[in-house]
Amino acid sequence: MQDHLLLHIVLLLAIAVVTVSISRRLQFPPILSYIIVGIIVGPHGFGWIEEEENIAYLAELGIVFLLFSIGLEFSLTQMVAMRKQVFGLGSAQVLGTGAAFYGIGWLAGLDTNTNIVVASAFALSSTAIVIKQLTEQSEIQSRHGRSAVGILIFQDIMAIPLLILIPALAMSADGGETSLTESLLYAFIKGMLIVVIMHAIGRYLLRPLFHEVASAKSAELFTLTVLLVALSSAALTEEMGLSMTLGAFLAGMMLGETEYRHQIESDIRPFQDILLGLFFVTVGMLISLERLTEHFWTILALTIGIIVVKGVIIYGIARLFNKEPGVASRTSLSLAQVGEFGLVLMTLAFTYKLLPHEQGNLLLTAAVLSMAVAPLMVKYNGKITRWLHSGTYNQSFSNIESTIAADNVYLNNHVILCGFGRVGQTVSRFLNKANENFVALDMDIKRVTEAHNAGERVYYGDAAKERILHAAGIEKAKAIIITFSDFHASMKILTAIRQHHPDIPVLVRTLDDSHLNELIAAGATEVVPDTFESSIMLSSHLLLMIGQPPSKVLRETRAARQDRYKLLEKFYPGQDDSMLDEHGALSGVIHSVVIDEKAYAVGRALKEIPFSDMKVDVEAITRGHVRGENPDSETVIRALDKVVISGTLEDVERADRYLKTGKE
Repeated sequence: MQDHLLLHIVLLLAIAVVTVSISRRLQFPPILSYIIVGIIVGPHGFGWIEEEENIAYLAELGIVFLLFSIGLEFSLTQMVAMRKQVFGLGSAQVLGTGAAFYGIGWLAGLDTNTNIVVASAFALSSTAIVIKQLTEQSEIQSRHGRSAVGILIFQDIMAIPLLILIPALAMSADGGETSLTESLLYAFIKGMLIVVIMHAIGRYLLRPLFHEVASAKSAELFTLTVLLVALSSAALTEEMGLSMTLGAFLAGMMLGETEYRHQIESDIRPFQDILLGLFFVTVGMLISLERLTEHFWTILALTIGIIVVKGVIIYGIARLFNKEPGVASRTSLSLAQVGEFGLVLMTLAFTYKLLPHEQGNLLLTAAVLSMAVAPLMVKYNGKITRWLHSGTYNQSFSNIESTIAADNVYLNNHVILCGFGRVGQTVSRFLNKANENFVALDMDIKRVTEAHNAGERVYYGDAAKERILHAAGIEKAKAIIITFSDFHASMKILTAIRQHHPDIPVLVRTLDDSHLNELIAAGATEVVPDTFESSIMLSSHLLLMIGQPPSKVLRETRAARQDRYKLLEKFYPGQDDSMLDEHGALSGVIHSVVIDEKAYAVGRALKEIPFSDMKVDVEAITRGHVRGENPDSETVIRALDKVVISGTLEDVERADRYLKTGKE
């Protein structure tokens, strides 16, 4: 194929659209889809793209934006709050795993530089895959989830020295007089200088700069400024002989401490996702299917070896930190793969010629395969652990259930709170004031300990497990409320409740209406969206402020809630609004049909128009400057009237057409 950048990109995008779509349906990580695309089009696949220099240059920008985004998400507050997990468990994991792989590489005869790169890459796990999978499984706040997150945070911290390390190793490998120690010391000094410079820039320049840019209220200018900061930071560190990804990471960290963090993250996301996809495509282009088949058993053994060695070391370290066997096992299963940042290090090592092509390709392929099985290992970490530690694991859960059941044996007609965050705690205070008993279940061990020590009926337990619900006295409870904002967690709990207790009332809190219909279909008695409740409260406060009688305000808010928020379901759509939610939660839009002199509806009463058959409601008729709400069915439509109708987009369009032409 002609070596043409635009044709290459079009080809990559076309294949990526197909593979990513398939992976989404199969709930497969998109990262692996991009790697498959690279294998297909690369020189070792069908050879459609023989020279990948141009693509590789764009992919390097993808790495820059990846590190910039990691820097944005790097929370000093979260790091301090989880300091024991981060600096204790995390540092032990990275150092222990790295040392183990270095020892194995030394026994295998790898040279020092190659060994350091491989050990560093294999010590890191996939933040993207692990966090996403744990969140979807509602395990992010569990004991093993918090341990995994703590370790992943420390791995992100290690980004800075590792990004300094690769160029330093390359300097020492050039054959000059500079030794490895001198190269590392020189790189470390430059790295610290860069950190100081970036900190000064972030404190004295970036915040005022973004304040001025934000004041201009130009989305285009804001995005351009974000790109300028990310790329100029990368260019600065590259000019100083360090990795350009280091500059991007530090710039992200500096901006992550400003009030513009979320807007920056939103603006940079499209560039990051597309260019990062190209990076993983170039990773796939390095993998040879021929070499995979030729060395299949070697690569398979390497993959299993990575998972086993890493898993055993993480398990042992977790046990040293007094984690229960089940928690240690689930943590190790979740983190036993090589991560995307490990692939970044190995790819940079190829660029700096620190990895031999043959050996490096085998190790890279094994790393990719370990990522391929990672979602399954995270997904089934509970079942695998239950099989590995059938005695102690089940005993641990039995102890939790026994504690909950023993403390609440005489409790009756109570409420079960699933989730004891801010919303759950607020609900509990109202229940206390109303002299209503409750039992709360939560997966945040610190929160549970604090509340339980304070005398609250709060227990550590997964509300999605029938045995935990039984221990909380679900058979004697009069209602359950799910206060989690996470849709996946709510659905998991709701499904567990309805499998055995179809009649108990269940109130579900959700952030917005995007999953309202799904939750109701799953068995929720009532769903309370935060956005709707805030709208109602804001409106009621406004009505009281402008002098409306409190009794009338109370009556209106009650009516809105009793009608399942139907008052709030129909809106006048704007240019940027999605007409219909992907789950069909919004029941429709409001639309005004202007009736001209030749319209079919002129001279006809409302009752003569089959609005009910078309599934639309007549909200009002505007005649001149007068708006008549809920018009009588005998009202005759006149020329120049505006008939205000509501319904789904399709039904409203059909009614509009009928009023004008008499045809559906």
